This record gives sequence, C-alpha cells and structure tokens, in this order.
Amino acid sequence: MKLRTLIFWPHLIAGVTAGIVILLMSVTGVLLTYERQLIAWSDSDYRSTVPSSGANRLSVEDLLQTIREQHPEIAPAALTIGSAADAPVAASVPPRTLYFDAYSGRLLGEGTQGVRRFMSETRAWHRWLAVDGEGRPVARFITGWSNFIFLFIVVTGAYLWLPRRWTWAQVRSVVLFNPSATGKARDFNWHNVIGVWSAIPLFIVVLTALPISFPWANTLVYRAVGEEPPAARGREGGGAGARQGGAGREGGGGRHEERAAPSLDGLNGLWSRAEQHVEGWRTINVRVPESNRAPVVFAIDKGDGGQPHLRSTLTLDRSTGAVVTYEAFEDQSLGRRLRSISRFAHTGEVLGIPGQTIAGLATAGGAVLVWTGVELAWRRWRAWMKRRAAARIEPISAQSSAA
Repeated sequence: MKLRTLIFWPHLIAGVTAGIVILLMSVTGVLLTYERQLIAWSDSDYRSTVPSSGANRLSVEDLLQTIREQHPEIAPAALTIGSAADAPVAASVPPRTLYFDAYSGRLLGEGTQGVRRFMSETRAWHRWLAVDGEGRPVARFITGWSNFIFLFIVVTGAYLWLPRRWTWAQVRSVVLFNPSATGKARDFNWHNVIGVWSAIPLFIVVLTALPISFPWANTLVYRAVGEEPPAARGREGGGAGARQGGAGREGGGGRHEERAAPSLDGLNGLWSRAEQHVEGWRTINVRVPESNRAPVVFAIDKGDGGQPHLRSTLTLDRSTGAVVTYEAFEDQSLGRRLRSISRFAHTGEVLGIPGQTIAGLATAGGAVLVWTGVELAWRRWRAWMKRRAAARIEPISAQSSAA
C-alpha cells in the first residue's frame, strides 16, 4: 500500500467522524475573532469629557469617594483606568461593568449587554456546545476530542495537500484558486489551496487549544520544560470557601468592622507608585481593597489586553507602600510563559490585530476544509455505490445475452 493511501483513509475517516463538531467550532471561532475589540466598540460611546481648563483626572481616592456618595448601592470590586486622556474609568461590579467620567466621577452608563451576550453564547457553543448542567462534561469531552481529531487532520493534510509531482501544473492546482472549476474539481481545488495556505496557522490554532481542552495537555506544557504544573483550582473548593466566609460574616456578632467600607486613605500614593513603576502603560487595573490591612494589587498592561508578554502585576503594602511582589512576564517560569503564550496564540491575540486576523482567516479556512472534505467524501461514496450497482447489473446482462 502506498504511503499516500495509508495516510488518506484515516484522514478521510477522521474528517467524516468529527466533521460536524469541527465545523461548528470553526464557525464560532471565526465569530469570536475580534471579541475584545467588538465589546470595546459597543462601549465606545462612553468617553470622559476632557475639561478645556486642562484640569487633571480625579484621583483614585476622590473617584471612589464620589461613587460611594452618589451611588451607595455600587461597590466596585476593581477599577481599570486607561492612559488616554478621554478614557473612561471602568468599574467592575460583577457581573456588570460600569463606566464613569474620569474628571467628574459622573456615571456614564453600563456596558452594553447585546454584544457581550452574543459573544458569551457563541463561546458556550465553541467550548461545550452550549450544554448546561450535568451534560457539560460530556459536551466538553466531545469538543476536546474533536479538536484532537482536527489536529490529526491538519497534520496528515499537510502531506496530502502537497502536489504529488512538483511540476508547475501540479503546484498551481494546489496553491491557486481555479475560478472556472465546478463540482468535484472545484471542491478539490478549494480543499487543497486553502489547506496549503492555512496549514501552519491552523496547526498553531488547533494545537494550542489542547491545553484548554485537556488537563493532561496543560500538564504536558510544564512537564516538557521540566516543571511541576500548578495545582488545579477546584471550583467547588472556591465556592465552599466563599460560603464559609459569608456564614462567618452573618453569624459572628462582633465583626461589624468587616461590613464597613475600608478606608481609602493612601490609595493615591500607591496608584502614583504603580504608574511610575512601568513606563508606557496603557491600562492599570486595581482591585479595591477589602480591608484596611490587605495589600493592594495592580495589574499593569502595556498592550491591548491579549498580549501576556506585555503584562505585569505589582503588589504594594497598604500601610508602607513598599513593594511586596512585582512579577513581569520575564520573571515567570518558562512553563508559565509557554502556557500564557499558548493561550493567546490560540486566538492570535499574542500578535495583536494582525495575529487575530491570521487566526480568524485560518479558522475560516478550517470551516471550508471540513465542508469541501465532506463533499469530496460524499462524491466518492456515491461513485462507489454506482460502481457496485453496475457490477451487479453486468453479470445479469451477460446471462440474458447468452440465453
């Protein structure tokens, strides 16, 4: 048996077996290509009004105090402030995001829900077929192994899509679209051309999805560089802790100080230190302290939100302002860096808009590959059935002629 035949049949069977799920994940992946940008665009009407007098933005303390006074029902968990002069202040009030004017503290509005809801539902289809409840682990199993099968299809296809002979006529048929082709010839041309041009980015997109889908693949990233993977975060454990904390606040009679809002004193100095710590920052996110003793954590981003190599985390002592910890991307272990890069290589965000565009185009190509591959398989099956029918009719015709 020839090598091409040996590779072709598993390739075809894999595509037919997982084709529907792969097609669904490809289409939803394309819709999610510019998720962050579309959400930001949907909120683009919320901008701070820059005073003509050249006044400075409100300090963090003044801003939080204004929110407390004007909107006592709002308790922000975190604030995100951009470096642009007209950037609004985004306050995280789970599950909502509220926007405030950075100069007056005026509430501008709530983050639009239409785009967020659409992206959330699309992501649910992409990751677990929009299944809820007890059926979700099964759905994740299906999408995870369909992605694994897709990786096999891409790897084997990289061989099958190449021309059998390196003549210009053969090369042209697999690297250039033939607008005059129809039927089987068109499907074959599209399948090969898109496969050749999208093979490398599609391989990266599919490969980097494995650590998201499987704990063993996530572990393998760390093991490959000789590191112990971090302990898995149990959802049930976190929930139990939260429930225990809530019970303690309700039941303990003398803990009224935990219900009181923590003091804001000192936050301005800590914010100034965070600004000076990283030059060229674009956004800084600060978690609003839950107590007067807790350290203050700043997430500082020099990129557009999807580039882990441009992020850093600064933790400052609340009372002294001393640096408790500072972790830039280069300070992380090799395993953590690889895992972060792989997460955002899956969406292309690690390379910014150009990377997202390449990943989106490759994913769209994946959808066409599945469609044309199934079409070619269907044509092959129909041709085989016709040959079988013809083979049955021929002996009967021969017997009739002999009689």
